[in-house]
Amino acid sequence: MRIGINPARDQLLSTSDFIHQVIVPVFIPNQEAYYNESLNVLKTCLESLFNTCHSKTYFTIVNNGSCKEVAAYLDDLMNNKQIHELIHTTSIGKMNAILKALVGNSFDLITITDADVLYLHGWQNKVYNIFNAFPKAGVVGTTPFSNMLKYYTASIYIDFLFSNKMRFENVADKSALDNFAKSVNNPNLFNELQLKKNLIIEHNGVKAVVGSGHYSATYRGDFFDQLNATYSSYSLGGRSELDFLDSPCDMKGYYRLSTTDNFTYHMGNTMTDAIKMIVNTSKVDYREIDFFVCLNKNKKYFYPYWIKKILEKILYSTVFWNIFLKSKGLYK
Repeated sequence: MRIGINPARDQLLSTSDFIHQVIVPVFIPNQEAYYNESLNVLKTCLESLFNTCHSKTYFTIVNNGSCKEVAAYLDDLMNNKQIHELIHTTSIGKMNAILKALVGNSFDLITITDADVLYLHGWQNKVYNIFNAFPKAGVVGTTPFSNMLKYYTASIYIDFLFSNKMRFENVADKSALDNFAKSVNNPNLFNELQLKKNLIIEHNGVKAVVGSGHYSATYRGDFFDQLNATYSSYSLGGRSELDFLDSPCDMKGYYRLSTTDNFTYHMGNTMTDAIKMIVNTSKVDYREIDFFVCLNKNKKYFYPYWIKKILEKILYSTVFWNIFLKSKGLYK
């Protein structure tokens, strides 16, 4: 029998001081064969986040059916208050794990990262600079992929097609692209020209590379306010990231952008000598950083979405695309 009234009834939650959530889904089912070094990789990933993020960052880890050794390590992090939220599940798939982390929280910015990413100092400030400079920025990556020019980026071209604020510039760090290609066991991922040139846009003195991947990407919090679905039938890959993370950005008129400098390295499932060297040379004592971020409301398009898709189809046709590339400074 219930006696009295629960004192928590109708009470508003206190306002959170956190402005930025980092979500890390973790799937390490064992420590054999492919996963032999995965726990060490995970530890390196999380330590790099702890060392490079400001105090207003909220860490959410989703244990997506990992083995007991991994679960115990994550429990220790939670008990030591190094992370703020830990969700243990059976193996439910990467996207479903991410969806669990999104529910019940509200943040200005949300970074979704794989558990094998090494973060360098300064990445948050650079990401914030881009969000502040470009009101329509919806996704900002920290590795500038020069081969993502046509991946849900039409909104950028419609706004900057005739602007001298869009142009090709030299890739800032060719070795970062080489390292990523090797880390995914695809050394030919980028062609010779993609290793030399990036398409950038500029506003108020801030530059950003057109396009973004999603092994590490930061999203506007309101990006997820109205999800079209709450479940993915894929364990990994398939259409899961496209349906939940990529297509909505384009439909809402947001930009997919990246930092011009590289701030993340994909480690994969093995700690290579190159990665170990980066880890050893990038260890810096924690310092509070300027975490100011001001997200402006995205202005809605005055034309229907289907019109944009028609314009996109015309622009991406071979003839128009070649004319466009040359107009932005790409040599023949």
